[in-house]
Amino acid sequence: MTTFRPSPLSTIPPVVKNLLIINIIFFIGTAVFESKNISLIEMLGVYYFDSPKFHIWQVITYMFMHGGFAHILFNMFALYTFGSSLEIVMGSKRFLNFYLITGLGALVLQMAVQAFEVYGIAGSIHIDPNTFHSENASAIKTLSEIYYGPMVGASGAIFGLLIAFGMLFPNAELYIMFIPIPVKAKFIIPIYVLLELSLGIAQFSGDSVAHFAHLGGALFGFILVKLWHLRSPRNFYE
Repeated sequence: MTTFRPSPLSTIPPVVKNLLIINIIFFIGTAVFESKNISLIEMLGVYYFDSPKFHIWQVITYMFMHGGFAHILFNMFALYTFGSSLEIVMGSKRFLNFYLITGLGALVLQMAVQAFEVYGIAGSIHIDPNTFHSENASAIKTLSEIYYGPMVGASGAIFGLLIAFGMLFPNAELYIMFIPIPVKAKFIIPIYVLLELSLGIAQFSGDSVAHFAHLGGALFGFILVKLWHLRSPRNFYE
């Protein structure tokens, strides 16, 4: 008699599994096209809405693009770790909606912050960066980064999942790098969000991480949990 052993993939909820597959396909595709001097990052990453490189499809495709192996590894590990439990609780359809809405929410806040920066420099959120003149080299550099620097990654949606996980499973114990003991989600996740807020406000030189996109995903995740009256099953992580 042979014993049937299910594939590890068969134990992953369907939406999480398909999101993992899609992200990996996009990542491999990016590397393949890059070898042919074609940049999918430029085509599918999202630009500031007033940028000449902005296209409407980018508001969705940017969530499936990643800038490097460490970037996709962290995001996909978090998607599998936190998303699997959330999909079981929410149901597949609602979980997919949650993931996409928080990804869009991340973009909304990031673009709002960018618009604020552009307005502070140029006095308007709509400018032609090619004709803008200033003696301030820092201002020119900031505008160039906003208008011609694409944002990529699922991190905004992942932060939405983190917040939902912390709200639904506050007593779940998580192992964090460099901390030898497990820490409950209700303690570590708020600290992580506050860290992102401080980094976003500080805007350290050379920091290319879209911290406000992370915060946008977290904010929309919090709103959806409250708006949808989501609750976890009793003792799910007790």
